[in-house]
Amino acid sequence: MPAPRPFQWLRPSDPDRKAPAAGQTVAAAVLAGLLTSWLLADGLGVNLLLCAVVVTVGAGIAARAAGRRPRGWTVLWSVLALALLAVPALSEAGWPVLMCTLWALGLASLALHGGRRWPGVLLALPGLLWQLVPGLRWALKGLRGRAAVGRDRVLPVVKAVLVAAVLLAVFGGLFASADAAMADILGSLVPSLDLGELPRHVALFGLGLAIALGFAHIAAGPRRWDRTVVPPGRARGRLEWALPLVALDLMFGAFAVVQAVVVLGGRDSILANTGMSRSEYARQGFWQLLVVTVLTLLVVAVAKRWAPRGTEGDRRLARLLLGTLCLLTLVVVASALGRMWFYVDASGLTTLRLWVLAVEIWLGVVFLLLIAAGLTRSAAWLPRAAVLSAALAAAVYGLMGPDAMIAEQNVARFERTGQLDLRNVRGLSLDAVPALDRLPGDYRTCALGIITFELAADGPKPWYAGSLADSRARRILAERPAVDHSSARETACDRAGLRSDDYFGG
Repeated sequence: MPAPRPFQWLRPSDPDRKAPAAGQTVAAAVLAGLLTSWLLADGLGVNLLLCAVVVTVGAGIAARAAGRRPRGWTVLWSVLALALLAVPALSEAGWPVLMCTLWALGLASLALHGGRRWPGVLLALPGLLWQLVPGLRWALKGLRGRAAVGRDRVLPVVKAVLVAAVLLAVFGGLFASADAAMADILGSLVPSLDLGELPRHVALFGLGLAIALGFAHIAAGPRRWDRTVVPPGRARGRLEWALPLVALDLMFGAFAVVQAVVVLGGRDSILANTGMSRSEYARQGFWQLLVVTVLTLLVVAVAKRWAPRGTEGDRRLARLLLGTLCLLTLVVVASALGRMWFYVDASGLTTLRLWVLAVEIWLGVVFLLLIAAGLTRSAAWLPRAAVLSAALAAAVYGLMGPDAMIAEQNVARFERTGQLDLRNVRGLSLDAVPALDRLPGDYRTCALGIITFELAADGPKPWYAGSLADSRARRILAERPAVDHSSARETACDRAGLRSDDYFGG
């Protein structure tokens, strides 16, 4: 009897046989690599969108050659991925830009793979990762098959490109020497020939080429992750399964009663008994409640897998206990959000506080989806709805400008109360400049000092590498410069009340 193949569970998801890569697909991938090498070496900005358009064209050619046609969910995931790639063109905040870029890659992979069930959706998101090397092999195989046939077609194209390059170089040089504005435009379009940057350009070219071919490889024949066999968990007896959930529901119910008492006016007595200040009570409670929310999501997933399902009564009991737990978890989410907002009002908004607020809100949406799934006859829509909610949350978080929101909240609080913790705003990106520009004197110098130093060190960016936040910040600081000398910044921070051991950067 032959030994079973490793990863036997992958066999049902094997893709359909792919034809060799078309010449147009390879050409689009090479163009994507060249754009990545040229544009991304200077920064992000609109570069990602430009590269994404070329990658999309290459994947579309490969899909059309394989006889595939776009469907509704394919279009939805693709549009949302492009919306996420618009964030670097608007914002300079590092973490939101990185998160939105990764989500865009995941959604693009999901759009090409398709998927309805949990395996199909979750395994398709990182699907590009294991298509990078196969995509390169697929392209080489296609090129070898066309090498002899296409030689007569390739040589005229190469000659035409060389002639065009010579003509552009000659006439571009003449126009540049004749007009300073034309020289600036051509200078921003022509890539730098610094040999010291050559390894980075080569690495970026390889990355762009591999990603474009990986997406095209998926489009030509995606792995059908929905066919992955996931055996159901062994159903437990009613007592064995229900008793822990009943106990947990009672615990959550007790917490909900306590929160009702607090909301109705019992907070002062609770604080008196615990000896904590309002700020300490809010800060300490939030993190525990966030952990409770995440753990509850895991409990629901595990309990659903092993729930009794032999009879209609078993299924009704599962819906009742799990639905009650999800409803009571919404009370936990509301309590956590209330505590964090109370803490923000007392101490100001920070990057971490805004991030965990957004995560907690998204977790609340997930529990609402779980409740809706329990009330419907079929929950086949739940996997895609959960991923859609996460992707929309990432898009909203990135597009709303979190650093600008943090700066605005802290500056508005300063204008209202005269209190400002400069540690909350000194590490923000260029998005925060319009709000921080409203601060007076030493507060403004201290808050904008690091940004001014970094802008002076980076220098101006080409049109394709900058963002709206970058151009806006440069315009504001050009009109009202902030001191960019480290000693002057430290003196201003001292006068504004920031301790010397709190300095960071620049």
